[in-house]
Amino acid sequence: MGHRKKSAARHGSLAYLPRGRAKSFNPVLQTWPEIQSDKPCILNFAGFKSGTIHVYTVDDRERTPNFGKPVFNTATVIESPPIFISGFRAYKTSNGCLKVFDEVYSKNQPKNLSKKKKFNSINSEKHIASIKQELKNVQRLSAVCCISPKDANLAQKIPIIFESKVGGSSKESQFEYLQSVLGKTIRVSDIFQPGMFTDTIGITKGHGFEGPVTRMGITKKHHKSRKTVRAVGTIGPWNPSATMYTVPSAGQMGLHRRTEYNKRVIAIGNGTENPIMPKGGFSHYGNVKSDYIILQGSVQGPAKRFIKIRHAIRPSNRKIQTPKILELSVVKNR
Repeated sequence: MGHRKKSAARHGSLAYLPRGRAKSFNPVLQTWPEIQSDKPCILNFAGFKSGTIHVYTVDDRERTPNFGKPVFNTATVIESPPIFISGFRAYKTSNGCLKVFDEVYSKNQPKNLSKKKKFNSINSEKHIASIKQELKNVQRLSAVCCISPKDANLAQKIPIIFESKVGGSSKESQFEYLQSVLGKTIRVSDIFQPGMFTDTIGITKGHGFEGPVTRMGITKKHHKSRKTVRAVGTIGPWNPSATMYTVPSAGQMGLHRRTEYNKRVIAIGNGTENPIMPKGGFSHYGNVKSDYIILQGSVQGPAKRFIKIRHAIRPSNRKIQTPKILELSVVKNR
């Protein structure tokens, strides 16, 4: 960089490497928060991104200049139809890692779920007794959930299966909770409340193969540069003749698994009882007919993208209180 008159920061974040395409649109959660609650519950829900709206709320952040004043917020609507608890699993530590010790499945499974996976529901009482006997050695209890895109008015018929850890004060209460909800449905209002903070996990919008200027944000060269303007100035020395992984290069942009932290829940409702969509429905999505959750800010991915909503793993110190909504703007974007 001897030709530079001024120093400059390197271009292209190395926070996410490699920047490859996600293997699945159903992201697997490996990290879970620890909640201190007497009432056990599953720690994440799921839904389908519908669109964005604008919400006027009263700023309830104390010691801020706008405290008590109307605030204009961008919000995202995620349609979250009820999920079905197909079964639950018990994990034990083996050779330093968690492995499934035993699992229980309901005899009544949703329609079309057999096309995705076949569950063995024989001798479920025997498996429940086995887990109860080894409950002291169980490290984690997780619920096997499935959500049907058909309930969200989407074309896909086969339900989506995912796993959710159960949080609570003790393993005994978690085990009793799983027994009570086995073979039943859970609504999003049973897990989250307005004012809570959540994390969203999903796959971002894909942009295909892009060059280093768009993908990594490098500066274009002078217009009289040799051969090209939108290429890297140098990819490395002659000797040793090697290209470092830190050199900004062209490749896949978007369609990555990403996590958005601390999204505040503004409201929870039902599309039939409390319509939220603009006239004619959301663009590229349609009408919201089942339960929905409104999160403050933007959420990764395009419309109809499968999104997982988790209890905040980096919770804010703000006091949890229901946001005061003044107005919801549902004018359809052109």
